[in-house]
Amino acid sequence: MDTLNQLIPLIAVLALPMLFAITVHEAAHGWVASRRGDKTALMLGRVTFNPLKHIDPVGTIAVPLGIFLLASLMGSAPILFGWAKPVPVNWRNLQRPRLDMALVAVAGPTANLLMALAWGLMIKLGALLLTTYQGPTAEWLAMPLIYMGAAGVLINLLLMVLNLFPLLPLDGGRVLNAALPPRLSRYYSRLEPFGLMILILMLFTGALTLVLFPAVSAVLSVMPGAGIVRELFPL
Repeated sequence: MDTLNQLIPLIAVLALPMLFAITVHEAAHGWVASRRGDKTALMLGRVTFNPLKHIDPVGTIAVPLGIFLLASLMGSAPILFGWAKPVPVNWRNLQRPRLDMALVAVAGPTANLLMALAWGLMIKLGALLLTTYQGPTAEWLAMPLIYMGAAGVLINLLLMVLNLFPLLPLDGGRVLNAALPPRLSRYYSRLEPFGLMILILMLFTGALTLVLFPAVSAVLSVMPGAGIVRELFPL
């Protein structure tokens, strides 16, 4: 019961940053696709920050929650792995398909980086409230900003680095696929059906942690509020 009482407030802090990290990521894909000539996502109402348009019950809710609870009960640091409903992109409508597919792919991690910066500024705002105003009211306002901001920074950096991993169907795999010569690209594309299985295997063997955490830590070092993030969520 004590463990559950500790987890509920933590889940409340993580829920909103996780939700927006995944859904805004997908909206960014759709927005760039629309700018490069494919209006499919725009016409389907997917170029929006409304999470309800992007939520996948399994990938956005069940999987991240399950991983978080399992890792917490085991006493290990969780990698909050999840996904939203993929934004549909018709490459035939793009102006320069190979280049534009790479731009569409990199838009998602870029959105996560920008969100990490925004959450970092929220940490700074919370800290400023604590130092400027004294009393329980200031603390009541500031502490949620600090905790949620720290969670938002870490979650977005994790998703950014994870999605840049050069493995299909991740965004990094899309960028690599676009950069390869056409013949090599065709061979590389054949690995896509196995990409998710490889990723899950790396996750449960710990290999993914060894790859991601050093990269996340390096990017975190230049983020606003990095010290507070490390104190609250040590990698």
